[in-house]
Amino acid sequence: MTRNLVKKEVLDTAALISWPVGRMKGCYATPSQKIELYKIYPKKEIEIESADLIWLESDEKSFQIATKLAEETGDMAGLSIIDLGILALSIFVNGTLITDDYRLQNLAKNAGINWETVSTDGITKIWKWELRCTACKKIHAQPKKPNPKKSDWGICQDCGSKLKLKKIE
Repeated sequence: MTRNLVKKEVLDTAALISWPVGRMKGCYATPSQKIELYKIYPKKEIEIESADLIWLESDEKSFQIATKLAEETGDMAGLSIIDLGILALSIFVNGTLITDDYRLQNLAKNAGINWETVSTDGITKIWKWELRCTACKKIHAQPKKPNPKKSDWGICQDCGSKLKLKKIE
């Protein structure tokens, strides 16, 4: 299946790994995804190079919009810098975000960005998150940038216990 050349699609890494070459033709991805993909799946390099992808970074304004949105929803603590770049690129090119990442789907839905899944059902509700101490339950400020250690959000400055992302009901 080849893609509709009128529709702009921004692919997350799941699509780069699982989609056939013809389906990726003309889609957008970030250069940092290419680097990540070649480290994780070096055998995909020839296939990805032949896919005729558009490798592009967003502009600074789109990156700032993505950053602000991730802070507001509480998703920032669970994102990687590559995730944030993919979201920013979707904003920049005004394209449909193709992702199985629930955080990216949540952010896209919050921002009114069209999104589709690669192979999952996708989210059904919009969520907001808070960074909370597991012991004293104090709510901490959201980080201003992605977390390099995806599941390690630090410790509570009041009691020294681990912080955890909790969905706000």
